[in-house]
Amino acid sequence: MTGNSTAPVSYDDYDNNADSNNFAPINNGNTKVFSEVFLPTLYSIVFIIGFIGNSLVVWVLIRYRHKSNMTDVCLLNLAIADLLFLASLPFWAHSARADWIFGKFMCHTVTGLYTLGLYSSIFFMVLMTVDRYVIIVHPHSIFSKNRSANMGLVLALCMWILSLFASLPNIIIVHESKEMNNSTYCRSNSSSDAMKSFIYFEVNVLSLILPLIIMGYCYARIIPTLISIKSQKRHKIIRLILAVVAVYFLFWTPYNITIFLFFMQTQGYMQSHEWHNSLSLTMQWVETIAYSHCCLNPIIYGFVGEKFRREVIKVVKEQFPMCFRQFSSFSQQLSERKASTFSKSTEFSSTHL
Repeated sequence: MTGNSTAPVSYDDYDNNADSNNFAPINNGNTKVFSEVFLPTLYSIVFIIGFIGNSLVVWVLIRYRHKSNMTDVCLLNLAIADLLFLASLPFWAHSARADWIFGKFMCHTVTGLYTLGLYSSIFFMVLMTVDRYVIIVHPHSIFSKNRSANMGLVLALCMWILSLFASLPNIIIVHESKEMNNSTYCRSNSSSDAMKSFIYFEVNVLSLILPLIIMGYCYARIIPTLISIKSQKRHKIIRLILAVVAVYFLFWTPYNITIFLFFMQTQGYMQSHEWHNSLSLTMQWVETIAYSHCCLNPIIYGFVGEKFRREVIKVVKEQFPMCFRQFSSFSQQLSERKASTFSKSTEFSSTHL
């Protein structure tokens, strides 16, 4: 990253590695201010909102696990993946303002949380989409008839293993380093353009290109089939999964485009100072947009997922009966006042007409 930013460390601090691209040292004031002032605040807000929302999702889904199906297992693991990703943000928030003080072990660990959360999130969205594709387009296949929660757990384990393997290159190449200005960073220790290119290429392929191809194909087959099936339940589930997927691509695509531009730099393109400064600042903006995605899945479940909304209300009733009764009483009083106001208004109008 740029300046003092150590945010997601699979990518180099370009300002401090400028010599590898024949650049003179760069002092980008805008990048430095954004990194030290705004990033810690934004990361902290995302962490708090995302932690509360995703913890609620995990709590509700575990509490009603006896009713779980394949989709619920995927949503549970998606929330856990978001929590892992969120767990890295307090460390990036601190190191954006000051040096990396957490040591070598935590440098590898926090990088692992970040990359594992990133890859597992998209892998579980792909799994949910493929699951919908199988039961809607191929309803009589053996996979459609074996969608138990146990099968979901086995597939979830496979997704976590794949996510771990995808994360290993990032985890291995990072280290704690001290620069000439005595600042300490947690970043890639690879000076090889080939390794940098591989990391950028892996991120683009695994978090954007391949999922987009798979999910695009699945929905291209699902939607025409659904049009001919009058099943309200299936339509609701598809709306939920489509909302989750659409929001993911909306928030992560700018990040992936910027990663691709960094990849182009390793290939010898866009080597000017203007490109260098612009990409450095752009990366911090698109990272912030991408990280805020962790807060949104619980909100989507609340607005789109009727089953989840009912379960949350049920849990609140059971755990906080007094608060719920007071809220219900307040809502009833408000409704009565509105009805009374409307009645008086109607009465006044009829009298004066």
